[in-house]
Amino acid sequence: MTMTPANVPDKPALEGLETLWDKKWEESGLYRFRKEGQSRESVYSIDTPPPTASGSLHIGHVFSYTHTDVIARFQRMRGKEVFYPAGWDDNGLPTERRVQNYYGVRCDPTLPYVENFVPPFEGGDNKSSKAADQLPISRKNFIELCEKLTVEDEKQFEDVWRQLGLSVDWTQTYRTISDETITTSQLAFINNHARGEAYQAMAPTLWDVTFRTAVAQAELEDKEMPGAYHRLTFHKPDGGHIEIMTSRPELLPACVALVAHPDDERYKPYFGKTVKTPVFGVEVPVMAHHLAQPDKGTGIAMICTFGDVTDVIWWRELNLPTRAVIGFDGRFVSEAPEALESPQAQAAYAELAGKTAYSAKTAMVEMLKETGEMLGEPEPIMHPVKFFEKGDKPLEIVSTRQWYLVNGAKDDQLKKKLIDLGKEMSWHPDFMRVRYENWVNGLNGDWLVSRQRFFGVPIPVWYPLDGDGNPVFDEPIIASREQLPVDPSTDVPTGYTEAQRGIPGGFQGEVDVMDTWATSSLTPQLAGGWERDEDLWNLVFPYDLRPQGQDIIRTWLFSTMLRSALQNGGKPWTNAAISGFIVDPDRKKMSKSKGNVVTPADMLDQHGSDAVRYWAASSRLGTDAAFDPQNPTQIKIGRRLAIKLLNASKFILGFNAPANTVITNPLDLSMLETLHTVVREATEALENYDHAKALEVTEHFFWTFTDDYLELVKERAYNQEHPEQASAAAALNQALTVFLRLLAPVLPFAAEEAWSWFNDDSIHRSSWPVPGDEVIGNPEVLKAASEALIGIRRAKTEASASQKTEVLTATIAAPEATISLLEAAQGDLMATGRIAQLNFEEATELIVSKIELAPAPETTPEK
Repeated sequence: MTMTPANVPDKPALEGLETLWDKKWEESGLYRFRKEGQSRESVYSIDTPPPTASGSLHIGHVFSYTHTDVIARFQRMRGKEVFYPAGWDDNGLPTERRVQNYYGVRCDPTLPYVENFVPPFEGGDNKSSKAADQLPISRKNFIELCEKLTVEDEKQFEDVWRQLGLSVDWTQTYRTISDETITTSQLAFINNHARGEAYQAMAPTLWDVTFRTAVAQAELEDKEMPGAYHRLTFHKPDGGHIEIMTSRPELLPACVALVAHPDDERYKPYFGKTVKTPVFGVEVPVMAHHLAQPDKGTGIAMICTFGDVTDVIWWRELNLPTRAVIGFDGRFVSEAPEALESPQAQAAYAELAGKTAYSAKTAMVEMLKETGEMLGEPEPIMHPVKFFEKGDKPLEIVSTRQWYLVNGAKDDQLKKKLIDLGKEMSWHPDFMRVRYENWVNGLNGDWLVSRQRFFGVPIPVWYPLDGDGNPVFDEPIIASREQLPVDPSTDVPTGYTEAQRGIPGGFQGEVDVMDTWATSSLTPQLAGGWERDEDLWNLVFPYDLRPQGQDIIRTWLFSTMLRSALQNGGKPWTNAAISGFIVDPDRKKMSKSKGNVVTPADMLDQHGSDAVRYWAASSRLGTDAAFDPQNPTQIKIGRRLAIKLLNASKFILGFNAPANTVITNPLDLSMLETLHTVVREATEALENYDHAKALEVTEHFFWTFTDDYLELVKERAYNQEHPEQASAAAALNQALTVFLRLLAPVLPFAAEEAWSWFNDDSIHRSSWPVPGDEVIGNPEVLKAASEALIGIRRAKTEASASQKTEVLTATIAAPEATISLLEAAQGDLMATGRIAQLNFEEATELIVSKIELAPAPETTPEK
């Protein structure tokens, strides 16, 4: 191979490479998926995570997306045609909140649409703005603002991804709110309904009173909150009382029973009997259930509809009545439950009506004190309280009509199938599978998929109205495939006219939208052309890789697995790669709520994308990585490596080797044999999704190569008269092509830049290095020579001499086997160390035992 340094710049630098190469890659279509002529076996497909577009990227995104990109680049160089789309998750509550804050508006579906609407302001955070301060606008106006802002946000995200060097195909971008996406989501829902997997029911629902929306199990977050236990007395028929302890005395009017454990001897005599509630005097039964805890409080609890999820279980399994008192706004409803019949009970409830749960508790405690039915003072406690993960008020449980998808919680056969599909996959790291299985086994209810929001995928359903104008929910009108995408709040079902909307005998449209995860769970279908491009779908599904964070195994990974199992009968991917968290220097997870998030733009600008990618790639999957923006040590090491790669490339390309040069020198062959081992280890690591190990073994030998081997052979490589000059030059050039390709997935900009100096094609479409089958050299030669070189350098340093100082004679002591290795590299050792005479003597370890430096030349004093 003949190489020329003609294209090498005088001073290679990292600055500007991101802009230069992103433009060239885009112009050439380097990363575009080439569908023609492919088979499923020739394609490597990635189900790329769509980041939430309503906000900003943080360093954790850079961390995990780099992991994926390293694998994508590796597979592309292995000859695979890589399907690597980009997605944006732009529907749902986060977008709505951002639009409200950004434009100072809020949605009021009762208002008419305003043409050419101009929001009160644009670009401000307005995070402290309350709903009362925001301008009410129509649903259509609100959605238009959502679409406008998400497109702007997505462009900024794309700029960061391009700067980072993600090798995605930007022609395969999808959004979770486009017409195409709505069609896919609605079609999947229609199929679910047709198979009996989607159903509607009135049921207790976790409800966020701030956002007026139902919340699914996967969206819950427990927070430790202060509270208090109140000891209350329920009255027995014989005149005595039973004491219970509760943290929610305000729910007394919703009490439907007391419950104790079946084996609790204290309360067995009362099972099947009734007691009267304090203040309200309502008779409620005493019942037995295994979930009651004898060692908690007094061992007996009141069941209210509904105080917590355990109340729901008891209510359902014990077939209890419903006495709802809390409305959708979080306040006590105006009308008392029917069971509160007496004037005394009605008067007491009137004291609570219209109050928030907090205010009602205060009022209820005062009434209990007045009647003497609360014993002692409240006992302060800290206890876990359920919140919506994006909310700031405790959740309530209200009864609503919602849409659900079966998920295995009530179907053991489906649950087993989901567990089995998880076992069919390869998990990286493997222990993450247990988190998936724990989630599946811990499900306690079907997936609630309807949301009372505005910017989302409409549920494709209408309801006929009876003669009195009441909706007949049990006979929903499901949209046909030909009608999609559809919005029932504005579109009309087949067989009706718009004039029949909302009148007796007519129809009403479903105004709820789908949970954002109900769309995100279809990312394989959205990106892969399901029911839209059959050829593409058959090439990519099931996908080869699902990369994601560990915190959304219970949401994104599980929900995607579920939708695939229901629709396709199998798993959606063969591999799941789970990244760890980014933690701050105190080992706390970085999150917006904690205020310790680092945005990536400044880090990319300051240190360069290759340096930041190196930091990310240095961490294994499933492992948390600490990041200190004030002292980003790993990023600095990565920048040093990228600069060294450029400089080493420039240096090596200065040596020309005639074509078909046969490499004969033992030291050259030793280096190449070691490099072959590195290629094998790095390849095996990447095949097992261990990018960190691949980088580690490559980088370790790269520094040995530049610090030791290159120094050892450069004198020979420069010396055109040396009989083995061509061997050194050819070995250096061969090693360079291998190192550039090994490091290209991690350092794509520096590798592409150096590769372009002596190639016309892109390194990212070049072939991954493959080691030869035959042993070509002894790797111990380079190892021994490197150790000897270190000893020679140390001897000169200890003598306070320059490394360029001539050596009259040197003696290296070493074991006999090592001496024979050193003799194979003797010429290069003497040239590098500037040694006139090099001797060897046997010893138990390798040391430079004697060294005689040439006297320093005399200097003539100035006159």
